[in-house]
Amino acid sequence: MSTTDDLSEALAARHVGIGELRAGNLGLRIARADWEIDAAQALRYRVFYEEMGALPDPVVLASGRDRDAYDAVADHLLVVDHDLGDGRESVVGTYRLIRESAAKTVGRFYTAGEYDIGVLERFPGQVLELGRSCVDSAYRGRAAMQLLWRGIAAYIFIHNIDLMFGCASLPGTDVDVLAPDLTYLFANHLAPPAIRLRALPERYVDMQRMDPEAIDSRSVLAGLPPLIKGYLRLGGFVGDGAVIDHQFNTTDVAVVVQSDLVTDKYYRHFGRDLR
Repeated sequence: MSTTDDLSEALAARHVGIGELRAGNLGLRIARADWEIDAAQALRYRVFYEEMGALPDPVVLASGRDRDAYDAVADHLLVVDHDLGDGRESVVGTYRLIRESAAKTVGRFYTAGEYDIGVLERFPGQVLELGRSCVDSAYRGRAAMQLLWRGIAAYIFIHNIDLMFGCASLPGTDVDVLAPDLTYLFANHLAPPAIRLRALPERYVDMQRMDPEAIDSRSVLAGLPPLIKGYLRLGGFVGDGAVIDHQFNTTDVAVVVQSDLVTDKYYRHFGRDLR
């Protein structure tokens, strides 16, 4: 089945989800069964806690799952390797998508725990929160990430999303080590005031940590995490202030992306008849 056929089917059943997108042995779909969400949570645990050094509480440690209240109301994109079968072992990548209606069920967006998102609550369009992105270490090449972005593009097209946002992470919590990265992002990619998130006062860490002129921008950009580089390639912006997340052993920055930039990049995957 072609990608256009996949998306046509999805448009006809927009409350069910996107059809599966394929790239060789890899597929991308929205989780529809409990075991698929459980597999995504298990993958998140392996990447965030076992690989990246996040600190699990007793419940998380006992379950071997990264889960929270948002999982029950979110849509979960899954990258699956069909060569590994059709079970939980096939889930090798995931991304969590939370629409405004889902966030209201919990009471707020996840990002609101770190940033003042008032500007987005006043935004005159549909917004989507992205988070909990991870890919198994054996699949961190171009194919898996491209599938995830194709899935996001299809999702925002189907659901008429105007703006995406979320927290993206830099590894570690030493802001002096991360000074070039934080300064570069603030100096070159700060969001315009109308869509600029600001870290909550009690969690605010100044991103302007050195003279921007002293930064080797090319070197810093090359060393940024792939997810942040992906956002920037799509014209994404960062908010004002970083936030240290000691539990996940990361330093977070808020990211905002205009959705039309994503759908334009992946326009060829939709077909003009779907515009």
